[in-house]
Amino acid sequence: MKRTGEVILAILGILGYGLLAGLGSLMVFLQNNEEFLSEMESVGGEEMEMAMNSMESGGIMFITASILAILLGIVAIFMVKGNKKPKPAGILFLVTAILVSVVTVGIGLVPGIFYLIAGLMCVVRKPPQASGIESGYTGGGN
Repeated sequence: MKRTGEVILAILGILGYGLLAGLGSLMVFLQNNEEFLSEMESVGGEEMEMAMNSMESGGIMFITASILAILLGIVAIFMVKGNKKPKPAGILFLVTAILVSVVTVGIGLVPGIFYLIAGLMCVVRKPPQASGIESGYTGGGN
């Protein structure tokens, strides 16, 4: 049974998590950019300074969660490819989607939906049953 749909959804999820990792990298970069920080302090005051301080930890969290989701997605794709182990791959997709969506406080929800659908397809879809002709069944003893 071909699992093209699951693989395509997983690739879309991987691309989404790649964008999330890029967002996290941008947050870390901006936190370490002195010119940006001085500009934000002059514009926003104390609240902006608190937000800037939390940007680096949030960015590192996004990067870590995204890289983990990408690696687990690649492992699950190899498990699905060739219909080797679709059920464990589906469980891996489902757990990854839920955990990363929660850890990133909903920002990783869109790629998580791709993983969620791919995981459900892996778990629910069953290989087609062989018909009587293909399995060698002749129909009885008449």
